[in-house]
Amino acid sequence: MLEEVERWLDRRSWSVADRPMERILAAKRNTRVSVVLPALNEEATVGDIVAVIRRELMSEAVPLVDELVVIDSGSTDRTAEVAAAAGARVVARDAILPRIPAVPGKGEVLWRSLMVTSGDIVCFVDADLRDFSADFVTGIVGPLLTDPDIDFVKATYDRPFGDTPGQGGRVTELVARPLLNLHWPQLAGFVQPLGGEYAARRSLLERLPFPVGYGVELGLLVDALHTVGLDALAQVDVGVRKHRHQDERALGRMAAAIYRTAQLRLSRGHLVRPRLTQFERGEDGFTPRTYAVDTEERPPMVDITEYTRRRVA
Repeated sequence: MLEEVERWLDRRSWSVADRPMERILAAKRNTRVSVVLPALNEEATVGDIVAVIRRELMSEAVPLVDELVVIDSGSTDRTAEVAAAAGARVVARDAILPRIPAVPGKGEVLWRSLMVTSGDIVCFVDADLRDFSADFVTGIVGPLLTDPDIDFVKATYDRPFGDTPGQGGRVTELVARPLLNLHWPQLAGFVQPLGGEYAARRSLLERLPFPVGYGVELGLLVDALHTVGLDALAQVDVGVRKHRHQDERALGRMAAAIYRTAQLRLSRGHLVRPRLTQFERGEDGFTPRTYAVDTEERPPMVDITEYTRRRVA
């Protein structure tokens, strides 16, 4: 590990307990905080997450979060209804920037969320978390409020796999961590580089391109490093993250998209074939299934006419 990263770990890695709520609220002043939940068929968990944030972070006693928005990415279940009943503002992905046809993908939803939120700090939280704790929000928002030199904060946590502690994060260990250590060693200190819980200043997010799919977390992290430097990045330990695990084929597609995102940032020249073939066993043996790998990226939001007009207004 680079000596620079070792120093960064000492200076920019914290625990959620390092910043009591009293200190965070005292530092908030007039800073607006938006929490965004990207959601696709998450009716089983999204309501509980919204309820915890409303109850613990949006009360008169603890007015930390000013805006709580669920972006529904075309759910076919009751995600939107459950989220609204729990107290979130629900916005359909396709209703945002209708001039630009939406494509499937988490990054697409996060990018569009900048158009329908107003916070100076934007906090992203995945909608499939179980046993959700408000620490996931306070932990990553806290450093942005108390330290003006911090621009981007990722949550770190244990990810149990089933009943086994300390497991999970298979794509992180097999793909993302090797890529970061080999090509962006300054980012080698991030425990959960692909984690879906992170917060950043709007002034940074609006300047970054957003990969539309699974590569969004790696892309934002790498681009934030190049835009504001390592010392403006941080991570906070918020405990344990429990969520729905995907099967191996879905992880394979995720890995391919993450590799593609890294490749785009390593070179804008020759690119490998952006497709992935996987195999499924059927009655007659193995059947190949070929999938397109997410390759599209959305430009920085400051380049979008509707966004700049809204900021002026």
